[in-house]
Amino acid sequence: MENRSESSLSETGNFIHAYINEDLEGRLNQVHTRFPPEPNGYLHIGHAKAITLNYSIAKMYGGKFNLRFDDTNPAKEDTEYVESIIRDIKWLGADWEDRLYFASDYFEQFYEMAITLIKKGKAFVCDLTAEEIRQYRGTLNAPGKESPYRNRTIEENLDLFERMKNGEFPDGSRTLRAKIDMSSPNINMRDPVIYRIAKIPHHRTGDKWCIYPMYDYAHPLEDAIEGITHSLCSMEFEDHRPLYDWFINELDFELKPRQIEFAKLYLTNTIVGKRYLKALVDNKEVDGWDDPRLATLSGMRRRGYTPEALIDFLEKIGVSKANSKVDYSFLEYCVRDDLKLRSKVVMAVLDPVKLVITNYPEGEGEYVTLENNPEVPEMGTREVPFSRELYIERSDFMEDAPKKFHRLTPGQEVRLKGAYFVTCTDFVKDENGNVTEIHGTYDPQTRSGSGFDGRKVKGTIHWVSAPHALKVTAREFDFIVFDDETSENGLRKNPDSLKLYENCYVEPSLKEAAVEDRFQFMRNGYFCIDYKLSTPENLVFNEVVALKSSYKPGN
Repeated sequence: MENRSESSLSETGNFIHAYINEDLEGRLNQVHTRFPPEPNGYLHIGHAKAITLNYSIAKMYGGKFNLRFDDTNPAKEDTEYVESIIRDIKWLGADWEDRLYFASDYFEQFYEMAITLIKKGKAFVCDLTAEEIRQYRGTLNAPGKESPYRNRTIEENLDLFERMKNGEFPDGSRTLRAKIDMSSPNINMRDPVIYRIAKIPHHRTGDKWCIYPMYDYAHPLEDAIEGITHSLCSMEFEDHRPLYDWFINELDFELKPRQIEFAKLYLTNTIVGKRYLKALVDNKEVDGWDDPRLATLSGMRRRGYTPEALIDFLEKIGVSKANSKVDYSFLEYCVRDDLKLRSKVVMAVLDPVKLVITNYPEGEGEYVTLENNPEVPEMGTREVPFSRELYIERSDFMEDAPKKFHRLTPGQEVRLKGAYFVTCTDFVKDENGNVTEIHGTYDPQTRSGSGFDGRKVKGTIHWVSAPHALKVTAREFDFIVFDDETSENGLRKNPDSLKLYENCYVEPSLKEAAVEDRFQFMRNGYFCIDYKLSTPENLVFNEVVALKSSYKPGN
């Protein structure tokens, strides 16, 4: 996200850039953006789009970027969410320097500005209940009806509002409303509530306040106070823009921020609504907000996604005003594309069965040399132990195999990755008919990858030396929900979203793996250590992404 020269700005294809270019009239270093999360949950992939958009635009134009918490609803907010949001935004790479703000920083100013509106005859204290306000508001096809308290005197409104602040009235008994136009075709302009009584302690201001500003009132004031030039928000706020501008104009701010809306990010088979995510967490259907199956940034980080892959994905999908749903496989493609050049390729057996090479000498065995990443030679090589007893994937053996099965089956020869050719000679079953051990013989002259007579085999399988193997747990993930147009909310829960492998064996080099390390488990997928569940005695690996996908570039 480097700054661009003035001459290149007009060449950007984003409609937001076009608006900003128009506003700047060639003057750089004027743009000031912000990301304003509500601390009522963890951030998700949709927020990542808003963060990177606001931050990249500020950087592109040599401007400033604020992180500001819209903490105006203490009933749903918590310091846990504040801390998680700061952690996730830093992980994405956005830097707000010393510009960290909270709406609660401005509560005194909001109150004084509300008094200004009252004195201008632009706000009044209303005694209607929330249900009555909804009834008076009207519909999209019918105008609203004025509150019977709309024409209170300025003196009476000032007195009642101060008494609201002083806690003299019960919750829900009175509100402060803007006096605009109950016949407006835009329902948001029909005398909206700007303050409500809520005798709830705030996580930053404690019991100081028992009235709190509504989001539609606080947000434009925050932007104007902080000097924000361009307030970028999702399309749901397009109908709120006239109200945003009304507050800015009525309070005579010299700098008037410009609100610009863009489409939210939706992914197939993915929950991004905070309310639904919180329900999953509260009902303990997932392992917290950072469950790797969730599209929260904490969950994606724990799963092993990289910030570089997410940013690449967001840049590729672009920004528009039209709501659409992006196939999740495109995100997986970007993650896989990022990992393939940074991950060490190692051998891991998720569903093991023992292979005994009966003609291999007993003892400690030997070491074979494997490339750390065949696509990146500069990553070097490593030595991997090989011995008489190995673990292979259960799916790499079939007793009665079809003709095109090129792995182990009685009488068939395969290559052990980086080692020898081996031929299956026998196998052992338990009382339930399950194969418990496979026997085979090896050709000692095939370590180079082909026989001394030049023969080749069609199949190559991976393996782990049994005496040297490190036992670990691996977890594979599927979508926690599927899109389903026939269901009430358009989603269907997946009861099989987690697959657990508790008896996996990996090569011993993984004992030294660090939390942020990601590996390609040969022929299985990309995996990383779960930093929440792992212990030194039992490493737990999460599947980051499978090796293959239905997505193809250009689709």
